[in-house]
This record gives sequence, structure tokens and C-alpha cells, in this order.
Amino acid sequence: MKKTPAKTTSAKKAVAKKTAKKTASAAKAAVPAKATESAEKAAPAKRAASAKKAAPAKTAAPAKSAPAKTATAKSVAAKTAPKKATAKKAAAGRAAAEKPVAAWRPESRTALVRRARRIDRELAEVYPYAHPELDFENPFQLLVATVLSAQTTDLRVNQTTPTLFAKYPTPEELAEANPEEVEEILRPCGFFRAKTKSVIGLSKGLAESFGGEVPGRLEDLVKLPGVGRKTAFVVLGNAFGRPGITVDTHFQRLVRRWRWTEETEPDKIEAAVGALFPKSEWTDLSHHVIWHGRRMCHARKPACGVCPIAPLCPAYGEGETDPEKAKKLLKYEKGGFPGQRLKPPQAYLDAGGRPAPPLGAVSGT
Repeated sequence: MKKTPAKTTSAKKAVAKKTAKKTASAAKAAVPAKATESAEKAAPAKRAASAKKAAPAKTAAPAKSAPAKTATAKSVAAKTAPKKATAKKAAAGRAAAEKPVAAWRPESRTALVRRARRIDRELAEVYPYAHPELDFENPFQLLVATVLSAQTTDLRVNQTTPTLFAKYPTPEELAEANPEEVEEILRPCGFFRAKTKSVIGLSKGLAESFGGEVPGRLEDLVKLPGVGRKTAFVVLGNAFGRPGITVDTHFQRLVRRWRWTEETEPDKIEAAVGALFPKSEWTDLSHHVIWHGRRMCHARKPACGVCPIAPLCPAYGEGETDPEKAKKLLKYEKGGFPGQRLKPPQAYLDAGGRPAPPLGAVSGT
């Protein structure tokens, strides 16, 4: 009877041990489950945190490369900018040259007259010795030389006419000349057949209609073969002292470049420019403009960098603006070279001008 409680106590202890073991096992099993559950719950948070941390890194990467691209773009732009600017300026210059006067530089009629006359005064100071660049001793020689000067240089005419006038000194003699012999003399002038026909024809006209004398009236001169208004004004202004405007290729180019007129036909240019100046100045004006066109304001490469009227010229910049480079573009006495006349006026020689060499001679320049 005494052993029964002991057994009971032992049994209770065994049950308690088993229960404790089960509870511990259950606790151990519960811990991983809770940890897994917590891990699953924490995973999105970790991923979000990782994404937040990674995002700045991804954003930062392009930020580092961006300055390099920007620097490259800037360097490329810096290299191409001058070329683009030059091309743009040249295009603007060409476009402006094609625009009418009003679009280029609006100016009143009074302002235009003042600017035009100031340009002429400036050129008169630069070329005080300006004169017709054809050698002649009388009106007949000047008339023939002017007809021959079409589509060639005055220099070539001056080198050719000494032989012509030595053989045929009067209109009557040239009128009776053998065309083939005249052609051979005039061959260096170009278009020698047409020019031979003209000079023989005008000589016959002078001999038959004017007693071998060159008339001093425009309406009479233009009736002669090969004689137009330009030729007539050259003769009237320089052989008879009667004012006239000589609209040759240089004159046409410059007065349009200076925006004195928009006209393109010689007679209309003559009228438009003539209206800007007193009639007494027309002949000298022609010399000033033509001399400037031959020496500085060339058709293809104007010497803008040394031009005395640059501040007054709407077309400044169409040519070379660097003074040193522009100096190399100067011709005749301005460039240190011989002039176009074999026998120039003394005033030209006094100013440092040099006579042109005769045909076939070496000028040494």
C-alpha cells in the first residue's frame, strides 16, 4: 500500500517530462515558421529598400557620363561654329547683295545724294590723277581706241594701236585699208574681224559725212558703226570737254554695289546716277569709279580691307577685309605695277605711276 504513491509520482513525472519535450519540440518548430513568415514579410521591405538604394546609383551613372557628352558636344560646336558663322555671313552677304536698296539700307533721297557725292570726293583724293586709260593724240584716235576696247583691256588696246595709227593715221586712210591687213594688226585685241569692220566703217562714215572730222555731238556719234552711248561719252568728255557718264562694266558693278541704283540697263544707270551729281562732274566721276573698280573694287575679290570708302559702302565684307591680305589684291600703281597707258599724263607719273610696256615686251613684274 505504501509503494503506490511512489509509482504514481513517478508516472506523473514521466508524463510531465514527455509533455515538456513535446512543448519544446513544438516551440522549436514554431520558431522557424515564425522566422520564415517574418522573412517573407520583410522581403518586400528589403527589396524596396534595395530598390531605393539602387535607384540613386542608376540615376547617378548617366549623370556622370552626361558631362562628358556635353563637353564633347561643346567642343564639336566650338570647332564647327566658325565654319557655320562664316558660311552664314557669306550667305547673308549674297542675299543682301540681291536685295533692293530699300531692303538693304533704307535711306532718303537726300541721304543717298549726300553719300554718293561723299564717295566721289573720297575717290577724287585717292585718284587725283585719274584720266582715260587709252592712249590718244586726237579725237579720231580716241574714238577708234574706245571701239577696240570692247571685251578687252585698255592695256592691250594701247599696245596695239601704235601700229594701227602709224599705218593709217587719218579716217580717210583707214577707210580705204585692206581689211585683212587691219585684221592682222587688231588680232591681239580679240574679236578682230568684227572690230576691223567697225573701225573701217566708222572711218568711212567720218570721211563721207563729216569731212574726216569727229563730230562733237552725241546724236552724230551714235550713228557711226560700232559707236554707242558709252563710246560717245568717252569721246565727248575726254576729247571735247563735254560732260558725260561712261557706263562700262566697272561702272555698272560699282554703282549697284554701292546701292546708287537698282537699274541694270546702261542707259537707265546713266540717267539714275547722273541725277545724283551736277552735270559738270560727270566725266571725272566716271574716271573715279572706273579707276576704283580696276584697282580695288574688283568683281570677284574686292580689297575691302584697304578700301578708302569702306564706311560708306553697303557691300563692305563681300571681299577680303584683312588689310594685309587685301593689299595683295591691289592692281596697277596701287599694287606697285605698271599702268595701262604707254604714254600716261605727267600727273600720273608724278604720283608714282609707271608706263605700261609695249606689246611683246617684258614688264619685269
